[in-house]
Amino acid sequence: MLRHGGRAMALTAVALGTVAATALPAAAEEQPTREQIMADCASGEGQCTFNDPQISEAYLGEPRQVSDLLYNCSSSPASQSLSWADTVGSSHSVGGSISVGGGIEGIISASVTATYNYTWQSSHTETSSATVTVAPGEVGWISRSQVMQRISGTWQTHYEDREWGHYYWFVPDEITSPAPNGTDGKRSAVMVKSRKMTAEEKKSCATESTAKVFTRAG
Repeated sequence: MLRHGGRAMALTAVALGTVAATALPAAAEEQPTREQIMADCASGEGQCTFNDPQISEAYLGEPRQVSDLLYNCSSSPASQSLSWADTVGSSHSVGGSISVGGGIEGIISASVTATYNYTWQSSHTETSSATVTVAPGEVGWISRSQVMQRISGTWQTHYEDREWGHYYWFVPDEITSPAPNGTDGKRSAVMVKSRKMTAEEKKSCATESTAKVFTRAG
């Protein structure tokens, strides 16, 4: 939902209302989309603050593959060290991903730091390696789950001149971002996983390489 308000200096009281962020009937007063408001925040066209940020309890994100795949075409278990790298970014319910170094990132960081004395990070990268052991006829890889958190708040956008009939617009938002290890007792997890080869993968054992054990980008 979008809210708007008149200029406080021009009115005795600031009237607030709500309008749907979806398409409106043609006869309705022209309204901006939430994406338009956020684009103005990012560009500096509107003067924006992220108000009353509320951080929810941390949780462990969904596991995802962070290494190459290790194929074992031999008749005995095979072990190999695989390097892995994982970069987890932030997104918000209004405009998708949050760009590192962008205007939106800086506004969120300033608001969270001022409210919680906590350094918010929009992106987190880790790299390492681990030994993967794969049974004959199977594929193995390294998977990782990042500690995550959600931050809800409201964007306040102020325009020097009226935009869509108002000086102020308000956009509720929820941000999903990586959290430091140990937040609320949660820790990121690195796991070794494996599965049976598919029929097509078994065919590749004869054509991919003369080696019985090989890696391939997944």
